[in-house]
Amino acid sequence: VAKTLDALKNTGFYYASRSGVTVAVSDIAAPPTKPAIMEGYEEQAANIESQFAMGLIDDVERRTELIDIWTKATDEVAEAMKENLAEKNTTINRMVTSGARGNWMQVRQIAGIRGLVSNTKGEIMPRPIKSSYREGLSVLEYFIATHGARKGLADTALRTANSGYLTRRLVDVSQDVIVREHDCGTRRGLTLPLIEKDAAGNVSLHENVESSIHGRALAVDVVAEDGTVLAAAGADVSDIVIDDLFKAGIQEVRVRSVLTCESAVGVCALCYGRSMASGNLVDIGEAVGIIAAQSIGEPGTQLTMRTFHTGGVASADDITQGLPRIQELFEARTPKGVAPISEVTGRVTIEDTDKSLKVVVTPDNGDDPVAYPVLRRARLEVAEGDHITVGTQLVAGAVDPKEILRIRGPREAQKHLVDEVQGVYRSQGVGIHDKHVEVIVRQMLRRITVIDSGETNLLPGELVENVAFQNANRAAVAEGKRPASGRPELMGITKASLATESWLSAASFQETTRVLTQAAMEGKEDPLVGLKENVIIGKLIPAGTGLAMYNDIEVEPTDEAREALFAQTATPYNDFSYAETNEGAISPEFQAIPLDDYEFGK
Repeated sequence: VAKTLDALKNTGFYYASRSGVTVAVSDIAAPPTKPAIMEGYEEQAANIESQFAMGLIDDVERRTELIDIWTKATDEVAEAMKENLAEKNTTINRMVTSGARGNWMQVRQIAGIRGLVSNTKGEIMPRPIKSSYREGLSVLEYFIATHGARKGLADTALRTANSGYLTRRLVDVSQDVIVREHDCGTRRGLTLPLIEKDAAGNVSLHENVESSIHGRALAVDVVAEDGTVLAAAGADVSDIVIDDLFKAGIQEVRVRSVLTCESAVGVCALCYGRSMASGNLVDIGEAVGIIAAQSIGEPGTQLTMRTFHTGGVASADDITQGLPRIQELFEARTPKGVAPISEVTGRVTIEDTDKSLKVVVTPDNGDDPVAYPVLRRARLEVAEGDHITVGTQLVAGAVDPKEILRIRGPREAQKHLVDEVQGVYRSQGVGIHDKHVEVIVRQMLRRITVIDSGETNLLPGELVENVAFQNANRAAVAEGKRPASGRPELMGITKASLATESWLSAASFQETTRVLTQAAMEGKEDPLVGLKENVIIGKLIPAGTGLAMYNDIEVEPTDEAREALFAQTATPYNDFSYAETNEGAISPEFQAIPLDDYEFGK
């Protein structure tokens, strides 16, 4: 085996030193169809400009239309350039298509068209740079292009600091999430898709199977149509299991998740699933909260800091992407230009008057119609006469997670946050498992605001932990009393960190004076369940071998163990035999000396 590997290595070195890629200016050829493509779009752009000059459209519509036109032009030139390079099969084409270096966006700027660029405010300018780097930029085009180039360099410097601060906040909110038990006993879980179909009806594994289903435990048995159990509840979802389920035509599976874990403190091993580091079921004592925070925070530096203004092409307003979008989601902020969602199930009518545009939903149950005012430049997601259900998004854009929580409940809010965070990372080519995001989202939704205290000791308006709320209600129901009612609260990671039961942890995070003053006024006690508070007072952390279950151990040897131990014991006196007298008594040198002879105590 060693010789074979060495031979492979030597072959690689031999050919690597004899081949290489040389790039000349002649390899970069502009597509011959570019002038014709640009001419058609120039006419469309001139038409829009003349409509604006005559006052038929406003400036916002002009910008939107122009950006739409030039985006299409850029895409068409890029396609023509790809075909042209493929015909010539240049070294650049081979480099990009093989995936060795570069991407088509970079090649498009060199050989095709530079395209639309943003100005100093981060807005996309409605006139593109029509030249490519191969053709050469004019003085004005070069000057316009410098905005984006400089912003890119400034971003890199700022990104590191922002990403580091995000990691710190994530660690703080999740540091007390530790695997405390093997199985919490829940039957609940998340139903996730296993199969997807394309437009032609071809079936394939869902593109996100690796980061959603893989490495989890099944919540319920997966049963085939003929009733045979393909995989039992609690089984690990491995590559082999996924292949078997795919071949059997299973559409979706229900898997355990930390979002549905019922452990009183921390999470259980089965709800978390497989450790991404070892490939085995996670050990009891694993600090999965810290692992989740670092898994999300570390790729933060790879995300862009930019906020692109698309002038209504992609959404009603600015699309926040990259790191700012991740922070917006984890801090549970209301997005800019929020898209409304329907509060009722019913029929859609669109009222377009001189003053405003409204989407009106008439409920099926005969209640009063609900009107949602929307911006004129917003792209509608529903049409006149559509029948929609509760929670349907009416306009393209970002949805407020607090609205989803209010209208559709905590499970949908959690799902939305996980999907949105993953959407940002996947768009940048970063793969993170859903379970890491779920750990953070679980911490954001772990509190309940008490609305009616019932006959419990809770106070109306009090913010209590989910577990404490459920325990109080169980105790009340057991005694025949009226339970409390409450509303789930979505808290941003900073707010959730400061609202933790541990005042030591909160004080060491932010606003130290306020936290300590509040804790002193309320006479708070710290239960010391997290990592930070134990580090602060110098105790062993309740993770890894610091858990009580590993420390409070008493070893009790069995009879078999004792016999085995003494049977093997060997000393220099093993062969020694005690000399016995004729009477069978022990010889005088081994007899006890009577203490009376020495008159002790007399």
